[in-house]
Amino acid sequence: MHSGWGAVVCMSSHSDSPELIDRRRIVVIEPTMEGAKQPYHFAESLSLEQAEHHLHKCSEASQRLALKAVREMLEAVTARNYRVVGCAVLLASGRALPSLEKVLASHALIHTAEGEFFRRIAREAFEHCRIPVAGIRERELNERANETFGKAAARVRQHISSLGKTVGSPWTQDEKNAALAGLIVSEIKSAGLTRPP
Repeated sequence: MHSGWGAVVCMSSHSDSPELIDRRRIVVIEPTMEGAKQPYHFAESLSLEQAEHHLHKCSEASQRLALKAVREMLEAVTARNYRVVGCAVLLASGRALPSLEKVLASHALIHTAEGEFFRRIAREAFEHCRIPVAGIRERELNERANETFGKAAARVRQHISSLGKTVGSPWTQDEKNAALAGLIVSEIKSAGLTRPP
């Protein structure tokens, strides 16, 4: 997820060569809403009460748009006779945020809060559709792939990279990371393994 948008990739792992089923860029902000793309940056200059109100309005609009986008993706996947069994959301450091007042007093925390805001929006949209969600820290993605796929991890990464030739450009790093995270979740589910989200 990024400020106002995210890359969503749906993979099938029921073969030796995982298949890309769906990919899309979802927009989760109301383009006409002032301050929606960077809600915490916008709230920085407001009173605490106004900031809370602004963030609540942005959250409601983003939740509605994220849920609509997730439902559209699920419909497209279902139409191709696939079923989504799990979702991975790539995380940052995952440290807990302090109070809103402290967040708005720190530019670094404002950036962190915005990242968490949009990741939470995505997570809640999938959970609303009863799709189990696992969080994977982006910096740990390769380590998690190595744990999950063992000696096959390099082959899985290479296969994901090569998908760009068949699905067409752009096949971005965001999409490659999302594909790898999705395959990790799928492999863990199909193998009956447990790993805390």
